[in-house]
Amino acid sequence: MAQITSIESLVLKSVQEIVLKLYQTQVEETALQIQETRKEFEGDLTVVVFPLLKYSRKTAEATATDLGNALLSSCPIVEKFNVIKGFLNLVIGREFWAGFLQESAFDGTFGTTGISETSPTVMIEYSSPNTNKPLHLGHIRNNLLGYSLSQILSANGNRVIKVNLVNDRGIHICKSMLAWKLFGNGETPASSGKKGDHLVGDYYVRFDQEYKKEMETLSHQGMSAEDAARKAPLMLQAQEMLRLWEARDPEVLQLWTTMNGWVYQGFETTYRELGVSFDHIYYESQTYLSGKQIVAEGLEKGIFEKRPDGSVWCDLTGDGLDEKLLLRSDGTSVYMTQDIGTACQRFAQYPIDRHIYVVGNEQNYHFQVLTLILGKLGYAWARNIQHMSYGMVELPSGKMKSREGTVVDADDLIEEMVQTARDMAQELGKLDGYTPEQARRIYDIIGKGALKYFILKVDPRKNMMFDPRESIDFNGNTGPFVQYSYARIRSVLRKSAEAGISAETGNQVPGDTARLLNDKELSLTKMLYRYPRVVREAGNTLSPALLANYVYELAKEYNQFYHDFPILKEADQDIRALRLALSEYTASVIESAMSLMGIEVPERM
Repeated sequence: MAQITSIESLVLKSVQEIVLKLYQTQVEETALQIQETRKEFEGDLTVVVFPLLKYSRKTAEATATDLGNALLSSCPIVEKFNVIKGFLNLVIGREFWAGFLQESAFDGTFGTTGISETSPTVMIEYSSPNTNKPLHLGHIRNNLLGYSLSQILSANGNRVIKVNLVNDRGIHICKSMLAWKLFGNGETPASSGKKGDHLVGDYYVRFDQEYKKEMETLSHQGMSAEDAARKAPLMLQAQEMLRLWEARDPEVLQLWTTMNGWVYQGFETTYRELGVSFDHIYYESQTYLSGKQIVAEGLEKGIFEKRPDGSVWCDLTGDGLDEKLLLRSDGTSVYMTQDIGTACQRFAQYPIDRHIYVVGNEQNYHFQVLTLILGKLGYAWARNIQHMSYGMVELPSGKMKSREGTVVDADDLIEEMVQTARDMAQELGKLDGYTPEQARRIYDIIGKGALKYFILKVDPRKNMMFDPRESIDFNGNTGPFVQYSYARIRSVLRKSAEAGISAETGNQVPGDTARLLNDKELSLTKMLYRYPRVVREAGNTLSPALLANYVYELAKEYNQFYHDFPILKEADQDIRALRLALSEYTASVIESAMSLMGIEVPERM
């Protein structure tokens, strides 16, 4: 991080001094704009001169030319410049880039910021599954985004607390429970050979099937569709089961405990396969009561109102929204109730500076309301809540529906990805000569890496189409392409060590690097230099996609360099040492970037 700051600060300081000298004005750094030069123009950094025109009283082009000429004589790192309208593009000299390589080529912490006593604490909630069904493709995007963001924010110097809120109570849970009670005949994961979350999910689907039959019968009897949905016997039984659960009925609680236990075991297996983890797991069943208590206190203070039917609401019409239900007429709570309780519990438990909820964009309104209600209740920390809203995942066949059993199951997808990796690797002959155990391990790394990379390379705020076959292609912007590039570099470095060349160079960047760097090596060096900036921007924008697309461009740049220039066969010892150092550095950055996305890179492939 220090290197990125130094190049910008050197130019900023020089520009400040020049403006003072030329225009007799002291300009604050915040008033100056310096950015990376756009690819279509020559340059490394661009100074935006428009804010300076009021001091120079000249045209944008004349002001930029004044600054450029002054920088050439006063800022040693600037080699030349060009002016495009109001933009001053600066070319940074090779001496700077050579110094960068010599100082940081073998720094394993490059791109990350350490945790200190003053580091802010960031809590990230992700996953948040319901215990009435297994995890599916939508959950995969949620989990991968949440885990990657936790890694990225940690790399940016934050104390990160990863949390999961398990939605283990409510009408949807009772639907699965009721269907199992009516139609299960005592079936268990052990007796059926199914993962517990899959078994419970089957009964959630069964409830929906039987419920639709009842509604259809009632409709044929002349009842309106709305009344049929409300008065179908199964729905009434599920609502009664929820009421009994909140009344702590022993029989209902025992069934709830048993079936949730099956689901938790299933979830743990899926999380392990995805490579995600949590520091603390909250359960809605343990937080909704505190939410109800807080709502009751808000009612006493006049913040909320009770309707004649006993339901409790919050009027947000003055905030441009509508009225929000907080407690049903029968006293049972809703999602908002438990989210209020959970948020209060977390901020009391941890010194949270920022709380990020990783939840799909269909919940945008929910989190807008949550923040408003917490603010009305007087919690100042409500302003520290942020909803990381992401788009939905779709398939070529269309949207997924849990009730109808048309979701893409997470476990099945992971297994399919590993199998696809096996098929494609065998087809291409990538793993010829490997033992079965070695090959299985690499298939696992490639398949899961392909899945994670394909999900994360898309801007999280956009909807995306997932195509398993496309994601595992060894060419193009895919995880396997980046993994193969890394394995290629490790192969070069192994051969270097076997030939004694690494010992010969001593992991040193040659002192005459500025002279030795050719244009392709210089381009690769500049890409490596960008890494800390990308990590920082990915954290600021909460977008692992910036990291994914950067590492793809880096791998592509290295492959072009590898194709165009010899490394181990280079006769000049200094040039060979430089190319090995660039290779080592590139491998280190690829490994670091992929790790921040939760993706492994194989040493051989």
